Amino acid sequence: MRLDRLENGFISYRFLCTSSSSNQSNSGSDESSAGANSGSGGSSTGTNTGNSESSGGSQKTEQGKSIRGSPVSWMSFFLLLCTGAGLVFYYDREKKRHIEDITSASTSVKQGPSVGKAAIGGPFSLIDHNGKPVTEKDFFGKWTVVYFGFTHCPDICPDELQKLASAVDKIKETSGIEIVPVFISVDPERDTVEQVGEYVKEFHPNLIGLTASPEEIKKTARAYRVYYMKTEEEGSDYLVDHSIVMYLMDPKMEFVKFFGKNNDVDMLTDGIIKEIKQYKKVKA
Repeated sequence: MRLDRLENGFISYRFLCTSSSSNQSNSGSDESSAGANSGSGGSSTGTNTGNSESSGGSQKTEQGKSIRGSPVSWMSFFLLLCTGAGLVFYYDREKKRHIEDITSASTSVKQGPSVGKAAIGGPFSLIDHNGKPVTEKDFFGKWTVVYFGFTHCPDICPDELQKLASAVDKIKETSGIEIVPVFISVDPERDTVEQVGEYVKEFHPNLIGLTASPEEIKKTARAYRVYYMKTEEEGSDYLVDHSIVMYLMDPKMEFVKFFGKNNDVDMLTDGIIKEIKQYKKVKA
């Protein structure tokens, strides 16, 4: 009886040890069982558990790399996004500031002679499309409309110059007033005298094209409060963003009014004639 109890106890003990060994092996421990029969099972279980641990360790390593790498990647993207947004904001702010300056100056002229002349325009020393040196004094005694652009402009400059050319002809037909159209390049690196000469003759026989060194162009653009900046630069192939404005200058080459892109041929024609008649009325 006592022997049976001992055997039963031993069997129970061996069963408990085997169960414990299996459970511990599945959780990552490597424990030996007490019995011979359980040894074989423990070895198999231990192998599977080892593989599982190895696989798990590999996954943890890979996950660790991913987790450690992600913040750097996202941070780089965030910094790049912030830099791009900052450049766009600065670009738009500068462009708006130039347009506001022009608008403010034009409005101040309309308030009457007591306010004085707008600070737009001034002396310049450029070269025309025939290679002749030209200054603002060469336009004294004439009504002039000045437009800043560049010959490689794909659409806006040709459209604006065509509009100006049509308005010049229409003004002469309806009022007999002679207008001298002037094109000043904001891309002196590519707009040579020859390039400008070929360009202006496509629009109007009286259109005068002007170019110069980058320093002189910069000085002239600043005097007329013209904004311009290279964009989408890829070597020698680039565009130039710039103010899309036409400046009406009186016979003393003093600023009268500017006309924006929103003016069509008829509006431009009527606006210029109106300003000239008002000017003559005040001077009479």
